[in-house]
Amino acid sequence: MGQSIYIADDEKNIRELINSFLSNEGYTVTAFENGDDLLVEFLDNPCDMVILDIMMNGTDGLSVCSQIRQKHNVPIIIVSARDSELDRITGISIGSDDYLVKPFSTLELVARVKAIFRRMAFDREIKKTSTLKYGSIVLNLNTRDAFSDEKPLDLTPTEFAFMVYLFENSERAVSREELLKNVWKFDFEVDTRAIDDVLKRLRKKLLFSNVKIESVWGFGFKLSQEGNV
Repeated sequence: MGQSIYIADDEKNIRELINSFLSNEGYTVTAFENGDDLLVEFLDNPCDMVILDIMMNGTDGLSVCSQIRQKHNVPIIIVSARDSELDRITGISIGSDDYLVKPFSTLELVARVKAIFRRMAFDREIKKTSTLKYGSIVLNLNTRDAFSDEKPLDLTPTEFAFMVYLFENSERAVSREELLKNVWKFDFEVDTRAIDDVLKRLRKKLLFSNVKIESVWGFGFKLSQEGNV
């Protein structure tokens, strides 16, 4: 059996379409009409990925995402007809790994699902060292735990992979294209704001550390450490 994916969407045709495409790719898919049913099942039997619509009967997708994130770092993709900045920022702050706006290409959703799983598999294969350290931040590559001044730093799988790549290349700036290829594992041109979403979330989480992620105008990003010239 393939990796397990839970879907919650109150539109039957969308549920069935996503289910069909992902099942054809070998994933084990369970579809729910609402987020409440998905959440009950997830808390009993966690899956490998969650795909949530925002507007559903009962608890909305953003609230379900928040409740899952409080207990688990499973990758979460939000799909929604709402493309307001507020919705995107809310999704970012509560820990979604990607955000697709309806109508979207089912093939693009499948590609993003594959990219997230490829990146997670790649992370698990890292054997060079058990920990990475930069400033007051320590990343444990074996347990996938992060610490800031020895206090736990709660990172989603995407955030952790983002930080690992920046730490491994801390002596230089990395481009957006490089991050999409090596963190998200996208091997094609894609219009995504995923990097900006994760960056905003990480900067908020790093506020009380001495590590900063600086933007390099027109290129990408680089790490810096407060107190260093």
